[in-house]
Amino acid sequence: MKDTSEILWRASSPRLAVSELVRYEQFLKDTTGLEFENYEGLWAWSVDAPDAFWRSVWAFHELPPLDAGQPVLGERAMPHAEWFPGVELNYTGVVQRHAGRDDIAVLCEHENGQVDTLTWSQWQDQVAALAQTLLDLGVKPGDRVVAYLHNVPECIVAFNAVASIGAVWSVAAPDLGAQGVLDRFSQIEPKILIATDGYDYGGKTFDRSTVVDALVDGLPTVKALIRLPAAGCASARPANIPTVTWSDALIGTHALEPINVSFDHPLWIVYSSGTTGKPKAIVHSHGGIVLEHLKQMSLQMDLRAGDRFMWFSSTAWMMWNYNIAAMLVGATACVYNGNPAKPDLGRLWSVVDRHKIRVFGAGAAWLEACKNAALMPRELCSLATLEGLGSTGSPLLPEVFDWIYTAVKPDLFLASISGGTDFASACLGGAVSVPVVRGEIGCRSLGCAVYSFDPAGKPVVDTVGELVITKPMPSMPIYFWNDPDFSRYKESYFDTYPDIWRHGDWIRITERGSAVIYGRSDATINRQGIRMGTSEIYRVVESINGIADSLVVDLEFLGRESMLPLFVVLEPGYALDEVLTNEIREAVRRELSPRHVPDVIHAIEEVPRTFSGKKMEIPVRRILLGQAGSDGINRDTMSNPSSIDWFLQAASEGMFEST
Repeated sequence: MKDTSEILWRASSPRLAVSELVRYEQFLKDTTGLEFENYEGLWAWSVDAPDAFWRSVWAFHELPPLDAGQPVLGERAMPHAEWFPGVELNYTGVVQRHAGRDDIAVLCEHENGQVDTLTWSQWQDQVAALAQTLLDLGVKPGDRVVAYLHNVPECIVAFNAVASIGAVWSVAAPDLGAQGVLDRFSQIEPKILIATDGYDYGGKTFDRSTVVDALVDGLPTVKALIRLPAAGCASARPANIPTVTWSDALIGTHALEPINVSFDHPLWIVYSSGTTGKPKAIVHSHGGIVLEHLKQMSLQMDLRAGDRFMWFSSTAWMMWNYNIAAMLVGATACVYNGNPAKPDLGRLWSVVDRHKIRVFGAGAAWLEACKNAALMPRELCSLATLEGLGSTGSPLLPEVFDWIYTAVKPDLFLASISGGTDFASACLGGAVSVPVVRGEIGCRSLGCAVYSFDPAGKPVVDTVGELVITKPMPSMPIYFWNDPDFSRYKESYFDTYPDIWRHGDWIRITERGSAVIYGRSDATINRQGIRMGTSEIYRVVESINGIADSLVVDLEFLGRESMLPLFVVLEPGYALDEVLTNEIREAVRRELSPRHVPDVIHAIEEVPRTFSGKKMEIPVRRILLGQAGSDGINRDTMSNPSSIDWFLQAASEGMFEST
């Protein structure tokens, strides 16, 4: 395949010289004598010699020294890889190493303009006090403590307190309804519930006290409630279990003494999207997350102690976990609580500017919305401290790359990353020593053996194939909750290639080691034997004037040819008339393939999306095909639940069955 890459940014020599990646490379040279010609050489070594690589990550971040004979990998097979057998540590203990810093550990700007901060000393004191309260309530290592909290400093404190005593954390955002939360938390039988009475969003106050009551009623294993009051909301005060207010839970002066646990001790439980059934409860380990997130923050995102980092997220999305990982390297975890478009899409850019954030990240869908609104952040604020920008959630369109370097900042390390909740990290991302190429993910993450497989299970280059990971990563799930024989685990990742993780994305890896994601492999459009990722179609369709968003699915009805409907969200002032319809069809025909020209095009109000911003292609496809259980969409997992109604109505009317 001809290389038509367009380099948009390359780090200057002074920028590289102060980067964490170069510091790590010098550390390798000094301690092992290893040198590499380029990032791709370093990556190849990191996956070919996992023992040496992960030991070096451990040492580079100055974790407690390992014995010389300490094995890194005991059992190497997936899905039962055994990392650092016999080694103990604690996530909060690793963060606590920075508690002597004389600056801010946590910063939160609220939608109403209020700014809350915690110094490292205040963070330590609050975590210690809450940990003692949990111990007093009978929490022991391995017990589950769940939270119904929004993106506020209290949530970060609560997580660190839970982790410090070896309990297992799980959180749900308060915009989830009671059933959506119960579908998650009831699986893991929590002992303590930490919950807010309400939250503010979009200028409105949402009272969740009745939801909290429903959670207490629906979670019989909960023995106590720690309640975070909210202004303008009623108080949930269940009489049948002890209730402690947040302020009372922080009373007293205590020493923070994290309990060291085994490397594979459960740290937290996160969940699959659960759009068409109960979400899978995915369990990650203390050691795996610590090591993977230390590597991600420093070597991939180029974050260091004293920096400020914010990845706009919700507590419903794994990127919240990624955001707070900044504290592992001594950086400030910055969060925004509220609507990112209040009063307009310039809000988050002003937050970045106002709080001198150095590395900022957001969902690709939000960045695309900024582009479509013709926003010019560089004209709204200086963005003087911003050096790195991250994107995830869906493939970042080439046109958004262009917009970023034109409208945001020309000298910017852009890291389009891809990974997932499954291993709570990114297997593909950026590195400052790798140039930013238009429309591409810069590189494979260190220690992540990512390849593209053809249908025969052979690795291919510059050819679209299945994204696979051929060797274990430390942060791969240790298990799913209530899956003792690993059957659901194996079905999720190892049902296609024995002993190889199949991630479920279409990917092309270039000869340079960069990558392009083409969408979910199980939502691929296969027309007359020619496969195409949905993101390719979106790129073409959404570049047309008048199209704000789009969704495409392949409907393969039994007994007749498949049908390809396209759904478009129109920009204000546009109508889906014959002219626009023909323009869409001709663009797809000209730029992609005649076989992928949509059979029908419908205008809709919104594209259904998950909380992480992913387009819900597979659930919509199932609904329109009338597949069993497709009407059981869990709206609590959606960012815009009413958007699914159009498709449910279309299916009930048989709109596509006779088209």
